[in-house]
Amino acid sequence: MNHPVNVRAHKLSQNASLCVSGFNLIAADSPAIEAMTDFSRVNVVSIGPEASVDDANARMISRGVRLLMVLGKDEEVVGLITARDILGEKPLQVAQARGGKRDELRVADLMTPIASIDTLYLEDVLRARVADILNALKQLGRQHVLVEDTDPSTGLPRVRGLFSATQIGRALGVPVLGFDLPRTFAEIEAALVN
Repeated sequence: MNHPVNVRAHKLSQNASLCVSGFNLIAADSPAIEAMTDFSRVNVVSIGPEASVDDANARMISRGVRLLMVLGKDEEVVGLITARDILGEKPLQVAQARGGKRDELRVADLMTPIASIDTLYLEDVLRARVADILNALKQLGRQHVLVEDTDPSTGLPRVRGLFSATQIGRALGVPVLGFDLPRTFAEIEAALVN
């Protein structure tokens, strides 16, 4: 049984400064789990496969993310879609191949289907360092990689979280911009050396 604690308020100290979250929150040798977006603590931003590409883009912008989990009926993961999928050349290529227009495309037309999604196992992540995750992302040639574990209540696999090269870069103090993966990794690696 927990006993109540008497918490007393006081006036803000005159010389108080603002605690600002920001850069250099992790280092290359930090435990990888510190850089993972953990879906047990952060809400997943998702969309259905039949949503329009424009709706997916608007959802990414409004939620400040660059990846959406694509969920089918019964909330099962059927794929993922990234800002690169939506804003790159892929939409125009798919629309031209079908003889249609970009604004007719649905998330299902551009998403990476579940069979093509790379994941890491949480048990491996718990033993890894941030540098190990960056190496995995670089070898995969991907901006993101999902983390999978087993739901203790059902015994079934679930998506537990994800790693983002951009987010890791920012936490390391590297201002990462754009979709140029080789440049992103080069900037992060340069920051790790210094």
